[in-house]
Amino acid sequence: MGKGRAVAIELTDGEERELLALTRKHGAPQAMAERARIVLAAATGLKNKEIASKLGLCTHTVGTWRNRFAERRMDGLYDEPRPGVPREIGDEEIGALIRKTLETQPKGATHWSLRAMAKDVGHSPSTVHRIWRAFGLQRHRVETFKLSSDPLFVEKVRDIVGLYLAPPERAVVLCVDEKSQVQALDRTQPLLPMRPGQAERRTHDYTRHGTTSLFAALDVKAGTIVGKCMRRHRASEFRKFLDEVEGNVPVDLDVHIVMDNYGTTRPS
Repeated sequence: MGKGRAVAIELTDGEERELLALTRKHGAPQAMAERARIVLAAATGLKNKEIASKLGLCTHTVGTWRNRFAERRMDGLYDEPRPGVPREIGDEEIGALIRKTLETQPKGATHWSLRAMAKDVGHSPSTVHRIWRAFGLQRHRVETFKLSSDPLFVEKVRDIVGLYLAPPERAVVLCVDEKSQVQALDRTQPLLPMRPGQAERRTHDYTRHGTTSLFAALDVKAGTIVGKCMRRHRASEFRKFLDEVEGNVPVDLDVHIVMDNYGTTRPS
């Protein structure tokens, strides 16, 4: 090959399909799509200057990716590893650090801190932090969970989910819950309404009017809510609320209620 003469590119059917897919794939890196266009244009017999003019690139760039493809085919279109400082910690050490984080505790503490772990493994806190972040380890966060001890838990879940997903014919499914100790607050002065160029304004102080209890029933299919506030939170108030619900449901429909086992809703 003489100096300045572009290498000829001949594509197989598979390579051509793969290159075309790179140019059309939604979300594909633009650099890869650009390199694929260079190779496709080179396969038609165009010279580097012609390809550069057609795609708005410099001739050197076109020549680089043309030659890379000729030498290594599709693998040549991917970026080569960039030189840099080698890692100071190997895969085995990373695995040991992760196991230590998950399976052990430091003396006198419940969780490893960055500095304590760094001192123990002999690496900098920033290295430990990068490893923890890469593996999603958040030793400073704690969440709670609760597993049911009911032996029929699975069967009950299936019944409830079945009611939500496929309500019976000629029936209404209601999700019932209550909220106690709702503070009944009122502003000490009336609100000042919003005006052009000025937001709605309200006083910073308020007056307490005691507490109230909210009972509510959600119609799962229709998305409507039957709600009622009551002064107290007892079984008798809950029974009154059920009467309120019954009054809002057509008499020709069956009623299925899904609720928790809070003391107020238990039969006496």
